[in-house]
Amino acid sequence: MDDLAWIDGLGQAALVRSREVRPIDLVEAAIGRIEQVNPSLNAVVTSLYDLARAAAERPDLPDGPFTGVPFLLKDLGAALAGVRQTSGSRFLVDHVPSVDAELVVRLRNAGVLFVGMTNAPEFGILGTTEPDLFGPTRNPWDLDRSVGGSSGGSAAAVAAGLVPMAHANDGGGSIRIPASCCGVFGLKPTRARNSLAPSAGDLMSGLVAEHAVTRSVRDSAALLDATAGPAVGDPYWAPPVAGPFLAEVEREPEPLRVAFSTASPFGGPVHADCVRAVEDAAALCADLGHRVEEAAPDVDPERMAGVFDVLWTVGIATELAAWARAIGRDPGQADVEPLTWAMYRAGRARSGVDYLLSVEDMQRITRRVARFHLTYDVWLTPTVSTPPPPLGY
Repeated sequence: MDDLAWIDGLGQAALVRSREVRPIDLVEAAIGRIEQVNPSLNAVVTSLYDLARAAAERPDLPDGPFTGVPFLLKDLGAALAGVRQTSGSRFLVDHVPSVDAELVVRLRNAGVLFVGMTNAPEFGILGTTEPDLFGPTRNPWDLDRSVGGSSGGSAAAVAAGLVPMAHANDGGGSIRIPASCCGVFGLKPTRARNSLAPSAGDLMSGLVAEHAVTRSVRDSAALLDATAGPAVGDPYWAPPVAGPFLAEVEREPEPLRVAFSTASPFGGPVHADCVRAVEDAAALCADLGHRVEEAAPDVDPERMAGVFDVLWTVGIATELAAWARAIGRDPGQADVEPLTWAMYRAGRARSGVDYLLSVEDMQRITRRVARFHLTYDVWLTPTVSTPPPPLGY
């Protein structure tokens, strides 16, 4: 059964359809792997074994692309009714959602079985997964190093073979950073490709997107096919696509126009390993017949950083204010980590005018990047400027 740990989600579902294994076999294999490996990693912070076993034995499991496949939800974002969700914070240590998120409904309809919840930094703020509440998640490639964040628990779990894929979300790199640090596939979809219903219309004016980290590209595509699309009442939605994402995995593309850059937009150093990764990817694209050249969008990095700072701090302050309204009390300094408290206070100090001006600036930057992509189909860059740093960095 240990061999199942390294088969992707579509592969595991194919074994269920062919009756070579049963859903309960996959669940027990995942549970065994979690019990064996998680004490070293601290990737899974809430186990849902009984829930997963009961679902696996049901005769009416949904007939979806991932029927019977074990799956982990991040302890931040997509809520599962009746299961504690803390967002990595002491402030929400007793919070139990009463309603499933739309994403959870669609994942369940795709056939996945929820076996646990994964670790995340408090409110997804940091690019490393080291919350005070649960402690650090350790990188399966080197237990002394960071897994990135904020979807670090999910990325570590997939990299270590606990499950083939896990829920993740991303506002400022929270899918992409841990995917890079752990060596798995991470895709942040365009805004509103996956609905944030019923709790939100959008978050941080579109910065936050829901999806997953996976072992294979095809799993990510098939998951997006299963979950994408607006829910009733969504304020806006992503443009329709020409066909299934999974079909694109198999399609041979026409020669693409590929841009690459290896420099930090802020002028800081970029580690040689990160530079080499981009150069290797660019060379591979050229070998495959694509047109490759060094180029980058014309964006003022200082303006971009300032815009992000306003959106992020106000977004964090808004999230805490929303939770305060939901649970009936305001957060105090002792309820959250020092950085969260500082960002909460900074966000509360900014005006509505500050926020809307930053949204306008973000939209101007978006137009510049969009014009860049009229010339280039793909832009390759380092995901982060260093290999995974030591925990506590």
